[in-house]
Amino acid sequence: MAPLSEGPVAVLLDAGGVFVLPDPDRILGAFTRAECSVPREVLADAHYRAAARFGIHLDVEACWTEAWLEYLQIYVDECGVPQDRRDEAHRHLDSEFADAALWVEPVPGSREGLQALADTGVRLGIVSNADGMMGPRLAQLELCQVGPGIGVDIECVVDSGNVGVMKPDPRIFQAAIDLLGLEPDQVWYVGDMPAIDVVGARRAGIRPYLMDPLGLHLDAGYERISSLEALAELIATASG
Repeated sequence: MAPLSEGPVAVLLDAGGVFVLPDPDRILGAFTRAECSVPREVLADAHYRAAARFGIHLDVEACWTEAWLEYLQIYVDECGVPQDRRDEAHRHLDSEFADAALWVEPVPGSREGLQALADTGVRLGIVSNADGMMGPRLAQLELCQVGPGIGVDIECVVDSGNVGVMKPDPRIFQAAIDLLGLEPDQVWYVGDMPAIDVVGARRAGIRPYLMDPLGLHLDAGYERISSLEALAELIATASG
């Protein structure tokens, strides 16, 4: 990990894998249609293990179809689907993952972690590849919202479905930076897919941190955190 000089003025965060995961009921329904029996408790880990395959060496803008195919293949494998049912499971899962509204299962501890970040005094915002509805979705889940509300107060939600560009395009990060009125070197970013989040943040001049709750990226050439509370502790130390 690179040495810390001082903490950030703002932290921008991804939504998927940081605050929300795929709806387990819909995922299990897809597996049932594929005549597979998968335990609910393996689903969250399957996402992070599949996301780990999006390494920073991938050019996802040039080979998105291939990269996403590998994500789904690893997801199915990590869920323990028998070899003879994997193609059918993949087919049913693909239709579910095509819907951004699938991402509605709160990540345990994410709201508390976001509050811990807010308590450090940093400014907060969301940058997400979604369908234009991630802001209302996070608010409905009482995780966060722009301005006062039941969730944690944040300053902006920049959703690719609204701005017309997707990570790792640096322009989506720049849109959030502009809304905050900051310079890139004053901002950190948290995401869960290296080829999308780490690469995109670096292109925008932002310091990236990968959400790695399973410790899958210990030898990676980028910084990682196990939780938002761990990042809050890091910021408190850097700013102390």
